Amino acid sequence: MTFDTIAIVDWSGGNDTGARARKDAIWACAVGAGACAPTYLRNRDAAFDWLFALGTATVSNGQRALIGFDFPFGYPAGFAGRLGVSGPLDLWDFLARNLEDTPRRNSRFALAGALNRRFPGVGPFWFNGGKADVPDLPRKGLARHDHGMAERRLAETRAKGTFTCWQMGGAGSVGSQAMTGMAHLARLRAALKDRVRVWPFEPLNREVALVEIWPSLIDDAVRNAQRPDEPRDAAQVRVLAATLWEMQLAGDLTAALNDVPEIARREEGWILGLGHQTTLSKGAERIPDVAVGQ
Repeated sequence: MTFDTIAIVDWSGGNDTGARARKDAIWACAVGAGACAPTYLRNRDAAFDWLFALGTATVSNGQRALIGFDFPFGYPAGFAGRLGVSGPLDLWDFLARNLEDTPRRNSRFALAGALNRRFPGVGPFWFNGGKADVPDLPRKGLARHDHGMAERRLAETRAKGTFTCWQMGGAGSVGSQAMTGMAHLARLRAALKDRVRVWPFEPLNREVALVEIWPSLIDDAVRNAQRPDEPRDAAQVRVLAATLWEMQLAGDLTAALNDVPEIARREEGWILGLGHQTTLSKGAERIPDVAVGQ
């Protein structure tokens, strides 16, 4: 399979970050045959508009796009069933229906607490950075017990340095990104109707493919290519988009897309390139200087 555009989005579960570009915000980068210029997106509504425009242009031009996001596309096996939904994409729709999300506030902590009430014991979600307690959402991970869910997906057990999707905040955490991200991608799927397919849950036989990525798989390449005063998030989307483009040119991208464990394909999701780190690194080495700004 071949894509005319490869885009990478570094997501955020926090509030609007203002008009001036900054770190710890949403950054995106789309590459075709040339260099990739990172785009700063101040909130998730702006990110949705950027994604919808990219998807619409892709469909209108009769092309194909692969778009990667740096958050889990699912939870450990069994989570969706405990909520009474039939699969990972139904779970996305569930989150979209139940998450209140605006540029300056969202209900992710309250929703995490509400989801915890569906499980025995305490948990699995945890963390609250606010002053007020959130019902049924423990502040510390060690306060959880007997909730019955695995701590990590299979992908996290194989990707050293990843965080559990249950942690809703704190340095390096991904829980808020996952919850808000899956909800917004459910909206994107609905807006683009039957033009979107989600890897690894569906065959990539439509114009727009959504995939899960983790930029730390090429951490050394990002560090070496980061420009002075460039936010790391911006460097990550720029370098990873160019790396996947080089993998496609070399014929290595399809192999990575096809290499998915069954539990990940069925429910948990998977990180594109996991298990193919050597191929990723070689792709990063082939990036033209113009693409990385050296």
